[in-house]
Amino acid sequence: MNKIYLVDLTESERSRLTALIKRGTTPAYRIRNAQILLNADITADDGGPPKTDAAIASYLHCHAKTVSNVRKRFVEQGLEGALGRKPRDTPPTPPIFDGEKEARLITLACSTPPAGRSRWTLQLLADTLVELKVVEGVSASTVCRVLKKRA
Repeated sequence: MNKIYLVDLTESERSRLTALIKRGTTPAYRIRNAQILLNADITADDGGPPKTDAAIASYLHCHAKTVSNVRKRFVEQGLEGALGRKPRDTPPTPPIFDGEKEARLITLACSTPPAGRSRWTLQLLADTLVELKVVEGVSASTVCRVLKKRA
């Protein structure tokens, strides 16, 4: 059975949301979420029964699941949590280097360069890391960024 999350705004929250909508200088998703909360408020003075998620979604031209998610975030995280976006659980691309791989890179960079070379280049480090199967593939700029972070 689905949980029903009731939005009960205080007078100060209601006035803050109204001001946010009227100002119009905030990102569109925050304005939409504010409109969802104002329409979902059970203490609104419209006199009728609380609006359903489908009715609010139809009025605001969004999906009913969006309305449900905003209600849920308001109940669980408060006003700021409902106005903001849901943070990602994982980054969009996983990091290439973790602690162990970074240590291997630094160890390699501090070691003596291969025969015929006077020093390590970033491209040479990247190629060597791939040859040693530390990583599947890496660019010289990524190697530079990791080394610069540790410098």
